Amino acid sequence: MIGVLGVQGDVIEHLNALDRCGVRASVVKSAPELSRCEGLILPGGESTTVMKLLQRCDLIEPIAQRVRTGMPFWGTCMGMILAARELAGFPDQATLDLLDVTVRRNAFGRQVASAEVKLSIPVLGSPAFPAVFIRAPWIERVGSGVEVLAQLDGRPVMVRQGNVLGTSFHPELTGDLRLHRYFIEIGKASGAIGKPAATA
Repeated sequence: MIGVLGVQGDVIEHLNALDRCGVRASVVKSAPELSRCEGLILPGGESTTVMKLLQRCDLIEPIAQRVRTGMPFWGTCMGMILAARELAGFPDQATLDLLDVTVRRNAFGRQVASAEVKLSIPVLGSPAFPAVFIRAPWIERVGSGVEVLAQLDGRPVMVRQGNVLGTSFHPELTGDLRLHRYFIEIGKASGAIGKPAATA
């Protein structure tokens, strides 16, 4: 069971992609719903609003605790912003502090600068991935434990730190399932996803 945080953003699109990958998926809006999940996707949206909603739903500490004990986590666009340790230009904005990176919000421009880019992602092989950038962030600093998996114009736009994955773009808005499958495989390889059900 992979959860998709359901307070704002491209929730349905992620759920549909996971369903097409053949895994169970569920909307997460509370700590009990989170507890039933083996992985979590935090989709795009508006970062300050979503952080307030996470506080209201008492989800900040449960998410951080689960991820720090091995639950796979994937932040797309705004989700990567909230996963970052630091936000360039917004030092006081709270985050989940799950990725040792510094992210700049809306770095690629406003809504009118949104675009689909053929992005080389070596871990996915060929062909290039149809990455959809919408008011997208980029990464300005990468910590020593963070692996850069893709760059655009010399800026990291896809990174991984252990069980935490971050992308500046929106894979859920394409028909390409390779990134969702990659996230699922991260969890399977660690044993976090696909564990046998507990018996009484």
